Amino acid sequence: MTAEIGHLAVVFAFMVAVVQMTVPLIGARAGWSNWMAVAAPAALLQALLLILSFGALTWAFVTSDFSVQLVAANSHSAKPMIYKISGTWGNHEGSLLLWVLILALFGGAVALWGRGLPDRLKALVLAVQASIGVAFMLFLLLTSNPFIRLEFPPFDGNDLNPLLQDPGLAFHPPFLYLGYVGLSMAFSFAIAALIEGKVDAAWARWVRPWTLAAWVFLTIGIGLGSWWAYYELGWGGWWFWDPVENASFMPWLIAAALLHSAIVVEKRNTLKSWTILLAILGFSFSLVGTFIVRSGVITSVHAFANDPTRGVFILGILAVFIGGALTLYAARAHALRSDSIFALESRESALVMNNLLLVVATLVVFVGTLWPLVAEMLTGRKVSVGPPFFNISFTPFMVALAMILPLGAMLPWKRANLTRAMRPLWGPLAVSISLGALVWALQTGGGMLTPLGALLGAWIILGALADLGSRAKIGTAGGREVLRRLRNLPRADWGKAVAHAGVGVLFFSIAALEAGTIEDIRVVQPGESYAFAGYELRLEQVAPLQGPNYTADRASIIVLRDGVEQTVLSPEKRFYPVQRFPTTEAGIQRTWAGDLYLVIGDQQADGGWVVRSFFKPMANWLWAGMIIMALGGTLSLTDRRYRLGAGQRGRPASVAAE
Repeated sequence: MTAEIGHLAVVFAFMVAVVQMTVPLIGARAGWSNWMAVAAPAALLQALLLILSFGALTWAFVTSDFSVQLVAANSHSAKPMIYKISGTWGNHEGSLLLWVLILALFGGAVALWGRGLPDRLKALVLAVQASIGVAFMLFLLLTSNPFIRLEFPPFDGNDLNPLLQDPGLAFHPPFLYLGYVGLSMAFSFAIAALIEGKVDAAWARWVRPWTLAAWVFLTIGIGLGSWWAYYELGWGGWWFWDPVENASFMPWLIAAALLHSAIVVEKRNTLKSWTILLAILGFSFSLVGTFIVRSGVITSVHAFANDPTRGVFILGILAVFIGGALTLYAARAHALRSDSIFALESRESALVMNNLLLVVATLVVFVGTLWPLVAEMLTGRKVSVGPPFFNISFTPFMVALAMILPLGAMLPWKRANLTRAMRPLWGPLAVSISLGALVWALQTGGGMLTPLGALLGAWIILGALADLGSRAKIGTAGGREVLRRLRNLPRADWGKAVAHAGVGVLFFSIAALEAGTIEDIRVVQPGESYAFAGYELRLEQVAPLQGPNYTADRASIIVLRDGVEQTVLSPEKRFYPVQRFPTTEAGIQRTWAGDLYLVIGDQQADGGWVVRSFFKPMANWLWAGMIIMALGGTLSLTDRRYRLGAGQRGRPASVAAE
């Protein structure tokens, strides 16, 4: 009965979404306030129904109800409880239901916390949001019903993909969907603004929190996925330019551009049509990511489905929403022109450059991701576009972005004096160049990647600190006055500095990892020792292990340094008998200087075992940088100016919209 309740809840949510899509839209068009008022309760009801539906599916997985086809195909009674729960979204149908649920929750959040929004704008936003829900719930009900019953349930299930039976992958998809779907709110605000023909500073304040929240969730989701790939796949890498990795990276880049562009709208009331376009593009790339993951056109370890029918349905959704939005943009963008002007040397120009670099970098990733598919369609031959292409074509744009970031953040609005703006930055620049030179002098080989990463990372971090120091008048005001100014700085300014510092940490870590990784592969007999990266490693034994739903060969490798035992690492080679699928579990000694990363391979005919050893310099700083970036975004979200309705309370809605 639980599955039937879940299915009916989706059907009723679909009906409510149809009402939410049409009635408020008609009311906004005709000026009927009672029709527009339908939007908020409909959004809340839709969210509650989908919570019920998702709860029903989760219960089926938790209780191992193998009469439900999806549970039988993706779960097993011996599986640990955390993976029974994550199995709910570890498949196409369940993850799509989660996608729709999050979409409805964002709509419900606007209904609850968007009280400062003008009635007409709120009705239009919720109507557009509901239209997306209608499309995806129709997709769910017609092609991807997660509640189908089996006439003859099996005794046990087929188990979840072993690669997904991991804490990192348990939480990675929900955070990604919160980011993907969070950009739907920026899209809905953009379409509502095009319908109204009006974008102003208040609109930018309303759209920024949703975009910032989506960007934070995407940052966390991408970080979790990268962390999982690093320690679970056994390749020793953190980013592989996989098509599905790119599918989440592209909207992240556009969301970063949108955040900066919305600042210009809010502060200077310009770049309005460009900001609307970015809001459309951000969600459009999220839809493209959905197509890549669920259509089967591109093979990936992350992909959910390979049904061409579903791919065609998603293509139809893409055509309607992306094509419709761009058509509306072409028709109405002229109404969003601004008379505001600014000099070439100004913060506006720096933010425009920021946007152009991020958008062009996104297009590079987009072309590299889809070109193999296009080339195969045109020529019939398979073409591979791998990391070398992306590294060579993408990196220059990020280097240019890093170079302008600190200066752009300190330039005044409208017109700036570069000499004056650079005064607080000469010290950070000198220190950054010195650090780059020091790293170059100390390294024992390699090119300029690590020194350049050190220089740019330090430049961004010290530039962020210099920006805070300049605002607090460090060096010109007394200590008490400096503390007072720092204490009174808006949280958005603190959040910006923290997020930019995270970017700097990321730059340094990536450069060190890419240029300084050491690798060794050899056959080692039990009891044999070998030297690697300043360590002495001794393979004590490889013993069989019985897990809850897998068998494994677990190695014990003693790590010594200068004759002193540091730790014992236990890499595993696992086998999941239900799905007949092998996986690797790396043994990792984590330090802030770098990771010792060991992987056990197959046993050889002479009794030895293949052992693959890596030293990954600055690896943990990579995820520290991502955490710092997410913390910066979260800190900015707590600024009252960017909470929905903040700064508008106590003012008539009509005034707030002007």
